[in-house]
Amino acid sequence: MCWSATADLVAGSGIAAIGVVTLARTRRVRDLPLASLPLLLGAHQIVESVVWNADGGTGPATLAWAVMALPLLALWVPLGVFCAAPARARARLAAPLAVGVITAAFLAHALAARPVTAEVRGRALGYAVDLPHARLLIAGYLLATVGALLLSGDRTLRLLGALVAAGAVVCVVFWRMEFISTWCAFAALCSVVLLGWAHRPAPPAAQPVPGG
Repeated sequence: MCWSATADLVAGSGIAAIGVVTLARTRRVRDLPLASLPLLLGAHQIVESVVWNADGGTGPATLAWAVMALPLLALWVPLGVFCAAPARARARLAAPLAVGVITAAFLAHALAARPVTAEVRGRALGYAVDLPHARLLIAGYLLATVGALLLSGDRTLRLLGALVAAGAVVCVVFWRMEFISTWCAFAALCSVVLLGWAHRPAPPAAQPVPGG
């Protein structure tokens, strides 16, 4: 996610701080799951700083990183979008949520049954886990997370979905080149977008009908 233990720790602490502010500014209870996403992303990077300091391997920090990155986010994002969405949008969001539940279940089973290893590759960390039907699980993951954001009907959340999709492509390219890990920068940008989303103006109250 970042190019060193120090970068992960600094970025993770900053993103977690944004998460605290985002939660404090959230006006509606049903927005809390999605508003807490920056806090989760910050914690995720802090965990990776521990993986860096251990020079990778298969320790508890590596497993914790994988659990947060794979099954937890696959479920958290579509569930958060579903909770925050107005009632009229929930029918179309049921599909990415269902995909997220199924994908998270398969990912959790894979992590419980197979070891996760991390390897330092220059300025990036490579994680390896033997996922059955990997392409199908990746498709389900993207449909659940990016799909939920794009189908949310909220302009800011659709922007967030586009940023996540673009960030994933850029980060995968750099990671495959073993050049540098850049996801921490996108995580920070996404957290700022969520901060603005949580602090958006409340919708106007419905006006009473005359004579009603």
